[in-house]
Amino acid sequence: MLDALVLLAYLSLLAGVGAHFARRQTSTENYFVAKRSVPPWAMGFSLLATLVSSVTFVAYPGSSYAGNWSLLLPGFLVVIVLALVGRWIIPFYRRKIGVSVYEYFQQRFGRRVRLYASFAFSIAHFSKMGFVFYLMALTVNSVTGWNIDLVIGGVAMVMIFYALRGGIEAVIWTDVIQGFVMAAGVLLCLGYLLWLPPGGPGAVFALASEQGKFSLGTMEWNLERASIPVLVIYGFFWYLQRYTADQTVVQRYLLASSDKAALKGVATGALFAVPVWALFMLVGTATWAFYQLTGEALPVAVTKPDQAFPFFLASHLPPGFTGLFLAAISGSAMTMVASDLNSLSAVGVEDFYKPMRPESTDAERLRLAKALVAVGGVGAALTAMVIARAQGNALALWFAVSAIASGGLAGLFLLAVWCPRANSMAALTGIAASLTVTAWAVLTQGSKRFLDLGAYNFTWDNLMFGVVGHLTLLAAGVLMAQFSWGRRDS
Repeated sequence: MLDALVLLAYLSLLAGVGAHFARRQTSTENYFVAKRSVPPWAMGFSLLATLVSSVTFVAYPGSSYAGNWSLLLPGFLVVIVLALVGRWIIPFYRRKIGVSVYEYFQQRFGRRVRLYASFAFSIAHFSKMGFVFYLMALTVNSVTGWNIDLVIGGVAMVMIFYALRGGIEAVIWTDVIQGFVMAAGVLLCLGYLLWLPPGGPGAVFALASEQGKFSLGTMEWNLERASIPVLVIYGFFWYLQRYTADQTVVQRYLLASSDKAALKGVATGALFAVPVWALFMLVGTATWAFYQLTGEALPVAVTKPDQAFPFFLASHLPPGFTGLFLAAISGSAMTMVASDLNSLSAVGVEDFYKPMRPESTDAERLRLAKALVAVGGVGAALTAMVIARAQGNALALWFAVSAIASGGLAGLFLLAVWCPRANSMAALTGIAASLTVTAWAVLTQGSKRFLDLGAYNFTWDNLMFGVVGHLTLLAAGVLMAQFSWGRRDS
């Protein structure tokens, strides 16, 4: 009962934030970019919330519980990518676009390419929203026994309320609150995991080190497994796509009052993300060590690594403290999905509706933006309920879906900035090639492949799906540009 009250109080607080900012949502500029007045530190917390979700709460501990820390490795690439492109890409977009990052693709390649990029982003993030809600509800169910559908529905209602009413300002400030709640919840759980076993933290770290639980993987150059080279390549292209062609991230660049403030905020979010991911990996490793050191047996119902940490919470955290963790994980899902909903709404209004109805008023566009948030939120909740009835490893499924659905957008951005000769035909050729190759890779990879082409099957690890898509788009676009004549699209 106490846990439910803690969670209810937290959800009420987030709803109150949405109500507080509702009266200020009088234009699409405020609704999508908060009139470019968000403090850099708050912008950094918001970016952190787009990088940390219920996937982190459940799947990262599950991964390190079952194996080592290898899947933390892609996260380090966020710092490298930011160092490479941050100082250039942030002021570039602040000059080039109004709200949607895909405005730039129209400037370079025309309307059809902009629509493709917008659609690829929308599909990728809509599928992700349902998965994020599902993992949140799965953990809450494992800890409390509450019905998964009811958890999804209740959390979604609160999230839709504050995201719809308060716009991006409500999203930003709920992200800030969530950052503090998340830190408290994770540190609390980690404290119990480290000090409850006999021998305390020393015994936990010694056993984990002895068994190679902190390893980042093998340096073997083998693209058919998740070796260190594969994880590095995947991480580089994943975060290159996020920082150059993902509306949820690029939209953050527009929130600050200056280029310097925007860079400071983005750097803050990226630099905090890696320690947060490492903490969740440590949670999984400490959970494994706890059951090894104490000799406690997991029940037969716990059949997956993803379930071990939630079971520990249910059986060892006292009432009230468990509620704090439930608040942290439900909040992580809401902040990420709310961010996605605002960005999807921006794309829907700016990339689809506004070009089709240029005579529409800003008030009409604002009404549509709020309607899109509502419809998208309901759709994400329903998708989560469908996923709850499916099977699969959480982290592997997350990485596969995100890599496939990225739509080659990093390759499209590289084509735009690196190949001045590339025009609309070059971009469309690259898109067609990327979709074809990605479809071939997805259909022919793995032991349960949909299509068996024998020697022509895709044999690389599924983390390479997105990498192949990005590089195929870039290579095909550059090649076509050499045979294209005439004026560049602008």
